[in-house]
Parts: sequence; structure tokens; C-alpha cells
Amino acid sequence: MAKIHNDEFKREAVRIALTSGQPRRQVAADLGVGFSTLAKWIQRSRPSDLPPAADIDLAKETERLRKENRLLTEERELLKKATVFFAGLSK
Repeated sequence: MAKIHNDEFKREAVRIALTSGQPRRQVAADLGVGFSTLAKWIQRSRPSDLPPAADIDLAKETERLRKENRLLTEERELLKKATVFFAGLSK
């Protein structure tokens, strides 16, 4: 039996799909809805339901910076371990 979602849930799903930077299939899976269902909600959404373009750009930039931050954190941790290792060799 199909689960019925209210309008607020659908609007929020559309917003997440358009601003999260994640693949729409992933967003649909995370929300527990079918990919085609999410695509239909996006297609039917009114322009007033959609976030402004500036918000979409900001969300994409935020996601890019989060990825870069994750990478830099991993590199820093690797360098810390290398420093400890090489300091132990010089003794």
C-alpha cells in the first residue's frame, strides 16, 4: 500500500533534492520515497515552492566546502601520524 505524504513533506523533499547537492536517487532513498515519486513532485512543484537561485548556489558552495574540509582534515591527520612515525625513527 502506498504511503500518503502531506504537502509539507513533499515541499521539503523538493527543497532537499534541489539544494542538497546529493544525487536525487540518494535523496529519495534517504526520505523513503521512490525516485520516480520524487521526480514527479519536483516536476509538479510551483516556482514559489522552489528556493531562490542564490540559496541553491549557496547550498552547492557549502557542500563543496564541506568536502574540501573533510579532505583537509584527513590529510592533516595523516601528516600527524607521519610526523610521529618519523620522529620515532630518528631516536
